[in-house]
Amino acid sequence: MTKKNNRKLKSARNDMFSAVASIRRVVRVLRLASQQTQAAAGIGAAQLFVLQQLGDGAELSLNELAERTLTDRSSVASVVERLQAQELVDRTTDPSDRRRAVVRITATGKRLLGRAPDAPTTALLAALRRLDSRELSALAESLRQLTVALGATQEPPSMLFADDAAVRASPRRKSIRSKLRRPSIANG
Repeated sequence: MTKKNNRKLKSARNDMFSAVASIRRVVRVLRLASQQTQAAAGIGAAQLFVLQQLGDGAELSLNELAERTLTDRSSVASVVERLQAQELVDRTTDPSDRRRAVVRITATGKRLLGRAPDAPTTALLAALRRLDSRELSALAESLRQLTVALGATQEPPSMLFADDAAVRASPRRKSIRSKLRRPSIANG
């Protein structure tokens, strides 16, 4: 092996180490923040993030909430159901358009929000906003390519820390779990 090839191999290993270490750090920080959210607020991080989007008193449709939370309608609907069961939000028919349901925070939800920390997703979004547009674009493209390499492009973009049993049980997830068990990915 030539010195040039040896340097390339060493550089690739350093990049791999750096990428994996960075992913581990991000996952760890978000996981710990999620645990702290649960302990401090008594609700999950995804629930707190949705509640924070309603904190200004706005009445939002599920589509509008999905847009605000940068996720899909089904993911946010699942979280809203749990919030509604805890009487932290109300879901009613929009009086001006009977075909449209709206969600709003309740007084109980406002009290909880007043004592809760920021949701981990809020911190993640704040960090992403600190990147300049070129960095954010490069990160988005790199993550898209990683998603393709993992075979996860068909996975729903469910909310971080959402407890979505339907997503966990999907046949597609089983396929991804088997890919992640391959030694080339798991031990690489």
